[in-house]
Amino acid sequence: MVRFYRRFDPHAIRLVIFDLDGTLIDSRLDLIHSVNAMLRHLQRPELPGDIVASYVGDGAPMLVRRALGDPKDERCLKSALDYFLAYYKEHKLDHTTVYAGIPETLRHIQSNGTRRQMAVLSNKPVNPSRAIVEALGLERFFTHVYGGNSFETKKPDPLGIRTILKETGTAADHALMVGDSAIDILTGRNAGLATCGVTYGFAPHTLTGEVQPDVLVDSPQELIDLFK
Repeated sequence: MVRFYRRFDPHAIRLVIFDLDGTLIDSRLDLIHSVNAMLRHLQRPELPGDIVASYVGDGAPMLVRRALGDPKDERCLKSALDYFLAYYKEHKLDHTTVYAGIPETLRHIQSNGTRRQMAVLSNKPVNPSRAIVEALGLERFFTHVYGGNSFETKKPDPLGIRTILKETGTAADHALMVGDSAIDILTGRNAGLATCGVTYGFAPHTLTGEVQPDVLVDSPQELIDLFK
């Protein structure tokens, strides 16, 4: 069931900005494998999948830093990050899939008589983000796909959203940020957008308390219901 915590009019939305990992795609296993490959390379013990998944959301550098226990040796951190990125580049589509119902949801959002635009704003580096969106057949839905290194700052800083608003000619009160974590909700809030949290992703436990979204959905189908 769609749960509203702050009312807004979904039919007034002209731009929907989506997070990528945990929102549009299930990339959990490839991220876990890539982190553990990096740890093996450094002769460190692997981490449980749930722990790795809990580290996702703030971009690759922070993911690697957390997996290494926040090391003080920046040279070691850079070497680990380089290895992780190289490994992930080759294995990013081994197991990654689009969540069931997402293509239908995106089609509905664009085909219900509105001139609604859609974009992706991820903290994952932009090149793998765009490569995954293209490989999984989602690129036709989005006017923009931006990653964590597309701008000087990452989510939850609002720079990425503000850039998309400017490039699409959309006012903040006609846009919606959709994501699976508190980072996405804070990003939308910081830019003055309505926010939608999805509980089927990586970090549903963060969508409570002070970072509760304006609306919460449990499935892509409920995103369709939101715009009906």
